Amino acid sequence: MDLFQMMEARSKEKESPLAARLRPKTLDEIVGQKHILSKDKLLYRAIMADKLSSVIFYGPPGTGKTTIAKVIANTTKAEFCQINATIAGKKDMEEVVEKAKQNRGAYGKKTILFIDEIHRFNKAQQDFLLPYVEDGTLVLIGATTENPYFEVNGALLSRSQIFELKPLTQDDIKDLLKRAVTDKVNGLGGFNPVLEDDALEFLSDLSGGDARRALNAIEIGVTTTEKSADGKIHITLEVAQECIQKRAVLFDKDGDNHYDTISAFIKSMRGSDPDAVAYYLSKMMYAGESVTFIARRIMICASEDVGNADPNAIVVASAAASAVERVGYPESQLILMQAALYVASAPKSNACTIALEESMNAVKEKGNVAIPTHLQDAHYKGAAKLGHGVGYKYAHNYKNHYVKQQYLPYELNDLSFYHPTDMGYEKKITEHLKKLKEEAEE
Repeated sequence: MDLFQMMEARSKEKESPLAARLRPKTLDEIVGQKHILSKDKLLYRAIMADKLSSVIFYGPPGTGKTTIAKVIANTTKAEFCQINATIAGKKDMEEVVEKAKQNRGAYGKKTILFIDEIHRFNKAQQDFLLPYVEDGTLVLIGATTENPYFEVNGALLSRSQIFELKPLTQDDIKDLLKRAVTDKVNGLGGFNPVLEDDALEFLSDLSGGDARRALNAIEIGVTTTEKSADGKIHITLEVAQECIQKRAVLFDKDGDNHYDTISAFIKSMRGSDPDAVAYYLSKMMYAGESVTFIARRIMICASEDVGNADPNAIVVASAAASAVERVGYPESQLILMQAALYVASAPKSNACTIALEESMNAVKEKGNVAIPTHLQDAHYKGAAKLGHGVGYKYAHNYKNHYVKQQYLPYELNDLSFYHPTDMGYEKKITEHLKKLKEEAEE
């Protein structure tokens, strides 16, 4: 690097966004991710020993995927190359591979290739890398916001270790913001800012675990706010609200966050927590999720998790599904909310689900067992000569419209599939069935 290039690099670094300037240089400076970066963890030890194998970092934006890669670059003795999958092509990869071959053959030196947004590579591009990762020409570090099991070539996955990064905690974000306003070299300390407690609380909460979002907000606040009479820039709650505007809902309808949100929605309905149901439903509706998709999930839950504890649940859910198709957004939001809250608040029973599973297993395991002759159809030609229907007892001719007789195939006589609970209406079903059997005529 000549003098001009050095001056250009320093100027670029000085003018970089705050999040880039504050990027940690060592593992110990990284905030959060202790589940993979504590000193006793495999990833920490591998990086410090410069023995890293191919890895994929997966997690939401602003959680440190690129930061960890940069730290590896500062730590390793290997050649470190970086490309971004949104703009890189096959030629870029060919150049990296050629350089890696030279490093390995001439100097016995490893080459680490960091690919940001690796999920943006198509299958052919990912396949191109495979033989060079497999034979050790390249050590791959991939970073993605999407679930790699959906977006990354299975062969690459099998040759890489996957590390999931979690959203930073509110305390993590607070630490970063405090560092930002006090660091006079790389941060905003030279502006002499004062970050008030309620503004700190607000920004750390509204960042949603995204460090970059929080740092961008504080940078805007400090660089656009006039000094007060005391010569300091005060970042108040009002200033913080202006900087961050409103919380961005992280919900990719084609990614794993989609499945996480719908999973939380269903489990909250099953768990009888209407407040959580309202939140996750609103998150999906705010993001523009399909009303028919949401309605289907409510109907499934009404049968799977409520069942006969409240038979009206499936009626309400079905009516809502029909209504939202006619109404559409935004009016259908209220209809979905009503149905979801009804299902969430209803008494719960999975007795129907268990009955389905156990009876289906019996069919699979026992095969085509014979139906009792007295239950078989006696109306078709020749049935009577075969004895079909003979001995059948018509239930309405007996007390309580019930009579004891063999209904299950004889081979399954010792099995029982439906076990009503004592929840909601199923308690009445239990009592009714018990009464029938106790008062039954032979």
